[in-house]
Amino acid sequence: MISGRALRMTAVRIVALAAVLVAVGAPARGAEAAKTGYHVTHKYTIGGDAGWDYIVVDPEDRRVYVTHYRSVEVLDADTGVVVGRIANMNGARGVALVKSIGEGFATNGTTDSVIVVDLKTLQRVGEIKADRKPDATIYDPGTGRVFVNNGDSDDMTVIDPKAGKVVGTIPIGGGPEFLAADGEGTVWTNLFDKGAFVTIDVNSLKVTKTTPIEGCKDASSMAFDSANRRLFIGCHSRVLVVVDPDSGKIVKTLPIGEHADGMVYDAANRPIFASTGDGFVTIVHQDSSDAYTLVENVKTMRGAKTLGFDSKTGKLFSATVENVPPHATSQPAPLGKVAYEPGPFVVLEIGK
Repeated sequence: MISGRALRMTAVRIVALAAVLVAVGAPARGAEAAKTGYHVTHKYTIGGDAGWDYIVVDPEDRRVYVTHYRSVEVLDADTGVVVGRIANMNGARGVALVKSIGEGFATNGTTDSVIVVDLKTLQRVGEIKADRKPDATIYDPGTGRVFVNNGDSDDMTVIDPKAGKVVGTIPIGGGPEFLAADGEGTVWTNLFDKGAFVTIDVNSLKVTKTTPIEGCKDASSMAFDSANRRLFIGCHSRVLVVVDPDSGKIVKTLPIGEHADGMVYDAANRPIFASTGDGFVTIVHQDSSDAYTLVENVKTMRGAKTLGFDSKTGKLFSATVENVPPHATSQPAPLGKVAYEPGPFVVLEIGK
């Protein structure tokens, strides 16, 4: 006969074993108790092509521009309703908004061009030839220029948006990904294939230096803190690297997920958001210019790798499709690396 003490000890062991099994089976990311309150607040089903890339938010006019391969979907930032569409795109990649002239500049990766649209009507009003496979793009109000990274020709096209013409093409010595500007004549862009970033002087339209990023493989996403002059760079080696771009010094390295492709810095509240294709947004708090704390990993959906930020409300937007399999982090082949049968295209709102 088993004694009462033996039964109690057995019960304790069973409970302990169960706890261990739960811990082992728990997800490595996104398992923390919510610390910021961020979570997926809405999922807007759009449908259509299973291709997506960069997202830009216009906080004043309450619009969200979501590139969607053959179009750019334009959503109401408050309701998620599709209020318009930039149609007849061919490999839509990124959008730069030049509000001062009421025009947007959308990269068309398949036609090697930038489509100019009227922001009120969303109708095409022009097309500017870039180089091979234009991808990420930004508008820098400080210099009044639109900068376009060309992924297959390893260079950057510089556009005067008021004149509607190219004013320069800058060889950058590697495959560019995302970019940032300080508004004072300097632009930085990641070199995906080099694990580095380049510094560009806008006045001379030349690269002034190339800076390797230790521990960074496949540098992809980028954001900039203008007050403290810090670059935040997301790498496919699953790290977020904080860099002083002037000295090239690495300030901090933090862990993030698989397939980094979106980075946002909220200057008002000082969080950094890094979205990754494995279905998470990592939130890091900037304690000071040189001190950073990993706060939490917010679960989104697989494939939701890019990120737009609404500075008015603090909400984030991402995009993906339903039914992304566990071994994929992006759109299905041939646009991505993994073949699968996608579900409907969706836009995610991530807020509190």
